[in-house]
Amino acid sequence: MADRVPLDFDPPVRQIRALLLGVDDRDLAAPTPCPDWPVAALLDHLMGLSVAFTMAARKRAGVPGIDGPPPQPSAGHLSPHWRSRLPVLLAELSIAWRDPGAWTGTAQAGGVTLPATAMGAFAMNELIMHGWDLARATEQDYAADPRVLEVLIEFLGQGSAEGTPGLFGPRVPVDPEEDLLTRTIGLAGRDPRWRPPRRRPVPTRAATGA
Repeated sequence: MADRVPLDFDPPVRQIRALLLGVDDRDLAAPTPCPDWPVAALLDHLMGLSVAFTMAARKRAGVPGIDGPPPQPSAGHLSPHWRSRLPVLLAELSIAWRDPGAWTGTAQAGGVTLPATAMGAFAMNELIMHGWDLARATEQDYAADPRVLEVLIEFLGQGSAEGTPGLFGPRVPVDPEEDLLTRTIGLAGRDPRWRPPRRRPVPTRAATGA
């Protein structure tokens, strides 16, 4: 079909939107696999990247996150309306990359211009990685389409094993016999074994003797 696009953003977007339903306010300060980013900062980053990659797909310029580096994600910057706003931004991102025109020519985001196909792969990698980050941080299940992961493994494999500052950390060695998601996570510079610190249960009256 002439209108087919290389990658379908709908599945990872739907999964992140489902994960958001499992995020409790108490989770916002919890650590994530991204060093120094609590869940609130990760959500702020997801909001920013959703706008930036939507504008990249639409070939827009002159908006935050396009002509220059995006602001550093911050828990303090997270919109108080993130629960209603972020699902909308993610849906707009998915819709933008359904347009075959989004994959033609070049695209710009974060002050970087790339072939549109590479920018689309980069956007997909951001969704997959940060979806996994959010799932791990909030102790929810996560899965990804094997066909997408195969594309990302090829895409990430073209980068440096030492990582790219501001984008990817150094690769984490992973057994080549591991599943595709684990291999993708390692190539992106994350430790697939990362787990959040065990949370202490709130003492009951009986336990405290109160």
